Amino acid sequence: MVRSLRKKIFIGYGVALALMILVFMWALVHLLDLGQASEAILRENYKSILAADNMVYAIERQDSATLLLFLGYEDQAWKQFRDNESLFFQWLGRARDNITVEGEEKIVKTIGNEYNTYLNHIAELRPVYKSNLQKTATFYHETILPSFNSVRNACIHLREINQETMFNASERARTIAKRAIWSMVIIGSAAIGIGLGFSLFLSNLLVKPVRQMMEATRKISEGNYDVEISIQSSDELGDLTGDFNEMAKKLKAYHDLNIDQIMAEKRKSDAIIRSIDDGIVVVDNEFKVTGMNPTAAKALNIESDQMQNKHFLQVVKNEELFNYVKHSIETGQSPNIEERKNILTIQQGEKQHHYQFSITPVRGKADSLLGVVLLLRDVTRLTELDRLKSEFVMTASHELRTPLTSIGMSLKLLLERTMEKLNEKERQLLLAAHEDLQRLKTLVNNLLDLSKIEAGKMEMEFENISFLTLCENAFSVLKSQIDAKGVHFTSDLPKSLPHVKADANKIIWVLTNLISNALRYTESGGVIRLSAEQLGPYVHVSVSDNGPGIPFEVQSKIFDKFVQVKSDNALGGSGLGLTICKEIVHAHGGTIWVDSTPGEGSTFTFTLVAQEKS
Repeated sequence: MVRSLRKKIFIGYGVALALMILVFMWALVHLLDLGQASEAILRENYKSILAADNMVYAIERQDSATLLLFLGYEDQAWKQFRDNESLFFQWLGRARDNITVEGEEKIVKTIGNEYNTYLNHIAELRPVYKSNLQKTATFYHETILPSFNSVRNACIHLREINQETMFNASERARTIAKRAIWSMVIIGSAAIGIGLGFSLFLSNLLVKPVRQMMEATRKISEGNYDVEISIQSSDELGDLTGDFNEMAKKLKAYHDLNIDQIMAEKRKSDAIIRSIDDGIVVVDNEFKVTGMNPTAAKALNIESDQMQNKHFLQVVKNEELFNYVKHSIETGQSPNIEERKNILTIQQGEKQHHYQFSITPVRGKADSLLGVVLLLRDVTRLTELDRLKSEFVMTASHELRTPLTSIGMSLKLLLERTMEKLNEKERQLLLAAHEDLQRLKTLVNNLLDLSKIEAGKMEMEFENISFLTLCENAFSVLKSQIDAKGVHFTSDLPKSLPHVKADANKIIWVLTNLISNALRYTESGGVIRLSAEQLGPYVHVSVSDNGPGIPFEVQSKIFDKFVQVKSDNALGGSGLGLTICKEIVHAHGGTIWVDSTPGEGSTFTFTLVAQEKS
């Protein structure tokens, strides 16, 4: 069964096609008529006109040849006469073969008879010309010239009747052309009008139900499911309208069925978010705040209901934090924030509150990014405890320096003056006490330095200095220890290394600490290698050894406080050296990391900002 909508479309295009064929056929008929009229003009008249013109030309040349005869050019005159006589008969024959106009046959016959008479008179001229010149001239004027004019006038008459016929044929062709133009204009206009009217009717018939469905769809998208479109046809559009109405009913039923459940889930989610102790701020792709729990509102000192759909900067007013949020939305990844830079400090009255923040992208279906969630965790107490701890350590370390110095001086005096009076066991106890005192002094100094760095009280004296000079100074400090342990020390330091922006004493301390660690864990005969190279705007410095390496479970926390790698051959340190190294390198705008495989050695690398040589 063929659908009626298909019939309507087929009929619409069929009518337009039929009108195009009608106009085409009508134009073809008139073009054929014009072609036939033009062909008739050429066939019936032009050939006869051409023959008449050439016969006039030939007989006029013969008359000129007669005058040459009178002037005494007999041979030239008779040759010209005979040549044009042949030409005249040639065109006379063509005129006889193209008799198409009424009366033309009689004229052609007259031309032939008159021309023969003319030739006879010319033949009579020859004996007269030979006998008497005066008599010859009289014979020309009285006999030959009238015969010449008779032939010439007959040829001209032949040309004129063909010209008149050609003109009439041209007028007829012009009339046909005008009739064809007007008829095509009328029929074409009618075809355009009929086609346009039918197209408007058909397009309105097809578009009207579609517009009704578009309007109903807009209402459904706005939440109004009480829509119904009237069915005005029994074709496919009518079926589509019926299906649309059925879909709207089912959507309304589904909406009524699930709205309560959805609202319950939303209230449950809101309750969960509100019950979380940490602050939560939800930001969409346009950097607008779409959600916030009371904890976050309290932390930011704002009303959560008043900040809905406002820009993030209007709510938080922190450019650095906004840049992290922007980076997360643009990349779809959580930002990589350095340690201690993920703390947001907010002034609330006379007190400062510290919040550790993290930014997590939120994805929907098809892995599309919906926005990000900003989590604020109150770490004010932890920050305060850390400050108090640092102050305590700094104070305790400072206070321990004086008694340790006094004990050191006493032990040194005993070692210098009473060693010979003590037995072997007493001497070992005294030496052990001296070594423990040195380690304790080192621990106290390290604690004091670390506390100063963490409190921001350690001053850095940056200068533009040659890195090769720093390495030479660090090596000279440890050369005796390296030689004493029997370890091979090598360096790979290109002379083209640029200067670096650094505090010379602090970087020498980092180098000596890293080399000392490598020396502590490298057995006699081992190798320690110092290398450096420029990569972009940084100088990368590496200290490698072929010692026992660092276990994988320790590598992630090797730069934390009091973390040590246990070894039977290495004397225990304070566990603060690498922590201080990390803080010093960070203060120089660089980074430090370790690459190690257990049993294959370790490589510690840190970076410094390269400077142009001055």
